[in-house]
Amino acid sequence: MSMDNDVPGDVPGDVSGDIPAAAPRRRRTVPPPPLAEMAVDRLRSMIIYGELPPSARLIEPELSEKLGISRTPLREALKLLAADGLVMLRPNRNAIVAPLDADELIHLFEAEGCIESFAARLAAERMTAADLRRLRGFQDRIEALQGAGALEEYFSINQKIHRLIVSGAKNPALVDAHDRLLGRLARARYFALGAQGRWKESVLEHREILVAMEARDGETAQRLFMHHVGRTGEVVAAACASPRARRAV
Repeated sequence: MSMDNDVPGDVPGDVSGDIPAAAPRRRRTVPPPPLAEMAVDRLRSMIIYGELPPSARLIEPELSEKLGISRTPLREALKLLAADGLVMLRPNRNAIVAPLDADELIHLFEAEGCIESFAARLAAERMTAADLRRLRGFQDRIEALQGAGALEEYFSINQKIHRLIVSGAKNPALVDAHDRLLGRLARARYFALGAQGRWKESVLEHREILVAMEARDGETAQRLFMHHVGRTGEVVAAACASPRARRAV
């Protein structure tokens, strides 16, 4: 689903197997220090789920106290998040949460739609039976979570569905490109689920995609996935175009 990155941690009772729950990150040759990595994970979650809204000032003393770390690992974390497009660093001023830019989001969703829909076509042919069983398990989970109104847990599983389908294409280049996009789009996709009617609509779209995947119908899976991502992009674009919604995001 998309506009149905990596995102916050595992949900209790998760059936994800080896599919990570955390929001996708850019691959780095040298991992950051543990405290900085912890700060990256925590701040990313706060940004995705709106605790730190777009354009919010990131005041270092306050964040250091909140996260229980010194300013040195915090600054390293902000640099890493800036590289992922979630934070804007400003010389001699507080960093801010990167705004949601409507034009940029349109371009990102177009790219995501191309990658995910093509991956779905390949995955319909290449996924193992075990992959399809895991995908069916995820579908059962999101339908239950949608019925219970558990948005954050739903979103975590939803991210895993997208990553499982892309990984099912068995194409490492697609997985790498998708990881880079998914992290940048995570908060916009989470916001889209809050739009009236979109959450339920998204669940139904995922069900149709699953049916096509289980039938090994790559052409239909590709078409449905392109529509699915496009609808999410439309919802976010409409929200960004509204002055009232811009204040909310």
